[in-house]
Amino acid sequence: MMRALWTAGSGMIAQQFNVDVISNNLANVNTTAYKKERVEFKDLLYETLSRAHVLEDRGVPVNLQVGHGTIVSATVKNFQSGSFEKTDNPFDFAINGEGFFMVLGPRDEILYTRDGSFKISVTDMGKMLTTSDGYPVLDEFGTEIIFDYDLDLSKLNVSEDGNLSYTDEEGITIPLGQRIGIVGFDNRNGLESIGKNFYAATSASGEPIPNEELVNKSVLMQRYLETSNVQVVEEMVKLIVAQRAYELNSKAIQSSDEMIGMANNLKR
Repeated sequence: MMRALWTAGSGMIAQQFNVDVISNNLANVNTTAYKKERVEFKDLLYETLSRAHVLEDRGVPVNLQVGHGTIVSATVKNFQSGSFEKTDNPFDFAINGEGFFMVLGPRDEILYTRDGSFKISVTDMGKMLTTSDGYPVLDEFGTEIIFDYDLDLSKLNVSEDGNLSYTDEEGITIPLGQRIGIVGFDNRNGLESIGKNFYAATSASGEPIPNEELVNKSVLMQRYLETSNVQVVEEMVKLIVAQRAYELNSKAIQSSDEMIGMANNLKR
């Protein structure tokens, strides 16, 4: 059996996965704070037919090797910031920097997100700041952010470092004594994407670091949202390249099959 059949087959499988990732990027072009991904490949095993060596009177300076195709090795997120869109909604927030919001997930675990399109949910304890899915947004100490029932939240103010306050009827700014929690990670690419714009910390990402301890501190922007960092033209070019690579690999399989057919017909 010709090696080319399996080698080209591995290329088709890898490019199929590449198209899957590109399609996900394009599908999320309007998702708030979505971070695009790219696929990394690596070559497979090599079969060494002859090694480079040196004899007394002559030498062979190069190896004779043939590879066995490619495989997808990783998907890497690009955490470059998207554009900032002004919304004039007092519960919309964007992070200018490398930080993440903290959210209390459905299993009481802390999740992380860049999506600051928050909402107000009325609970038994008061008005709670939540995500669109109703998960509580946490402050710097990992506590839910809850406002009094009678507080006029249309006058809510949030400073660049996340401190919450409101403006009373006399125009006086009253601090609320809470600050929206923002954290960073040593290795953002180690975060695990779990869907719904959430990330989970892993041993590869390291423990979350409070914004105040980061070298490059993040800044919170109220009434703004961060858009997706997907560039449609870039993804379309990647899609064309992947399609062509897939097509060429299929041509290699077709050519190999025709060569096998010709060899079989020689005995007739």
